[in-house]
Amino acid sequence: MRILYGVVGEGMGHATRSRVLLEELTREHEVHIVVSGRAQQYLARSFQNVHGIWGLTLAYEGNSVKKWQTVLQNLQGAVTGLPGNIRQYFELVEQFRPEVVISDFETFSYLFAKAHRLPVISVDNMQIINRCSHESGLLAGYEDAFEGTRALVKGKLPGAFHYLVTTFFYPPVRKERTTLAPSILRPEILAAKSEPGEHLLVYQTATTNTQLPGILQQSGMPCRIYGVRRHITQDEVEGHLTYRPFSEQGFIEDLRTARAVVAGGGYTLMSEAVYLHKPVLSIPVEGQFEQIINGLYLERLGYGMHARHLTADTLREFLARVPRCQEALKGYVQEGNTRMLAALGEQLERAYAYRGHWRAEMAEQD
Repeated sequence: MRILYGVVGEGMGHATRSRVLLEELTREHEVHIVVSGRAQQYLARSFQNVHGIWGLTLAYEGNSVKKWQTVLQNLQGAVTGLPGNIRQYFELVEQFRPEVVISDFETFSYLFAKAHRLPVISVDNMQIINRCSHESGLLAGYEDAFEGTRALVKGKLPGAFHYLVTTFFYPPVRKERTTLAPSILRPEILAAKSEPGEHLLVYQTATTNTQLPGILQQSGMPCRIYGVRRHITQDEVEGHLTYRPFSEQGFIEDLRTARAVVAGGGYTLMSEAVYLHKPVLSIPVEGQFEQIINGLYLERLGYGMHARHLTADTLREFLARVPRCQEALKGYVQEGNTRMLAALGEQLERAYAYRGHWRAEMAEQD
C-alpha cells in the first residue's frame, strides 16, 4: 500500500522511534515521509522520499520552556515555513496519492489525511495522557498541568482510525481504538548488553542549564555528559566531568555501561534506560507535563526517581536509591519490538480494508 508517514521534528526521540518502524514498512510498502527540524536530516540518511516541512519548535531557558519566546519563534518560522508546506501538500496529492496515513504526533500528515478522507493511525507515547486513566494521587500537585496537556493532546490527532501508544507503564485504557504496546527500541539498543559501571550518563536537551556542572562535580561521581556542549568535536574533561560530542555508538556504549542515568523526562531515553535496567533520575523540563508524567510513573514503578529540580541533595538521594531501583528493574522484560510491529501491521491491514467506508463516514461528518 501507499503510506504517508509524518514525524514531528521537535526532539529526536520521534525520529529514532520512527526509523525502526520505517525500516519495516519500506520493505513491503511505498512510503513517503514528511518531517521537520533536525529529524529530516537524520531520516534522509536512511530513507528515500523524505520531504522536509516546517514544524513547531520550543525555546528553552535553563531547564524550562519559555512560552512567549516559543510563540514568537514559531510565528517567525510560520511566515517562511508555511508556503513550503503548501507546496509539499500539492506535490504529494499529484505524485503520490497515499492510501493510509501514519502520524507520530505530526500535524501536516494528519491534516492531509483529513482533507482526503484517509484513515490515520497514530503512533506515539503522548496519547497515553488522554486515552488512559491516571490516579489522582499520582497527579497530586499537577492537576492543572495535566488537564491543560490532556486538552492539547486530545486536540492534536482527534478522530484517528486507531491509536498505538508506546509505553513502559500501563494505566487503564479509557477510550476505544487504543492499544498500549512496549516501547519501540532501536536495533542498536536491542543488541546492547547491559553491564554494571561506575559513571553517570547525563543527557540534557537544553544547553542553558548553567547550574548542572557544579552539582555534578559535588557528587564526586564520574559523569559522561551529552547535549550541553553541542559544538565540541572531542571530549572535554573538567574534574570528574567528561563532556562528549554526540555519537550514537558512543552514547549507547556509555548507556549500557552506566551505573545510572541523569536526564530530563524525555520518553525515548527513559524507555531505553528501563530496557537496559539502568535507574534514571528524571528532571523534566518545566512546562512540559508529558515529561513530568513519564517521571511520575518511573518513580512509582521503582525504576528511578522524579524531581522538579536538580540539587546536590536530590542527586545524593537518588544515588542512595540506585540499588533498590536496580532490583526493581530486574522485573522489566520486553521481547524486542515484536508486539508493536504486530499491532501496527494489524491496524494497517484494517485501515486499508476499511478506507472506502472511512471516506463515507468522513463525508457524513462533513
